[in-house]
Amino acid sequence: MITASDIAALRAKTGAGMMDCKKALEEAMGDASEVSAQVIEQAIDNLRKSGVMKAAKRADKIAAEGLVYAYIHGNGKIGVLLEVNCETDFVGKTDAFKVLCNDVAMHIAAANPKYLSREDVSSTDLEREKNIYVEQLKTEGKPAEMIEKIVEGKMSKYYSEMCLLEQPFIKDETVTIEKMLAGKTGEIGEKITVRRFARYELGEGLEKKVHDLAAEVAEQLK
Repeated sequence: MITASDIAALRAKTGAGMMDCKKALEEAMGDASEVSAQVIEQAIDNLRKSGVMKAAKRADKIAAEGLVYAYIHGNGKIGVLLEVNCETDFVGKTDAFKVLCNDVAMHIAAANPKYLSREDVSSTDLEREKNIYVEQLKTEGKPAEMIEKIVEGKMSKYYSEMCLLEQPFIKDETVTIEKMLAGKTGEIGEKITVRRFARYELGEGLEKKVHDLAAEVAEQLK
């Protein structure tokens, strides 16, 4: 059985995130009934293989280089402006980094995230979503003691739909954008982060005039 203290101990050894440590331990457990020193070592190997440890070690590095990348979707009706940062100008000029920027920009064009991360969700939007879910559940007759837990699950789904870093990557839906970036950090050997983005869609926000041809003809015949 994996305990919170086991996860915390692995995190202290590796610097990896809590969820990454939990997953690494689960994979290392096999048929074992408790977390042993051998399981810990196997979990560390799992984190190393996945590139998570390399990413964790670079978490405190300053990533101030990179690219402001522009992407236009094939039909010319959707565009994305994206800032992706790395640690050195050298990496920012490589083809691999440009491909990464293109992949993230293409994902933004397709998935249309509203925020970069859950920390960027405005308090107004957050409260509105929570209130809607609570009222829905009350209408469905859910007991009060269950509502909070159900709302928590619904908010996790909301974040995965609205926040770029938590969205499943369109090229590999088994990983989120955040996980994909962590993997690239491990591969490239530099901290890779998305700082900001803007998505533009042709005609978005404009009220299109609807022509009623029959009404226009009738008006002219008066």
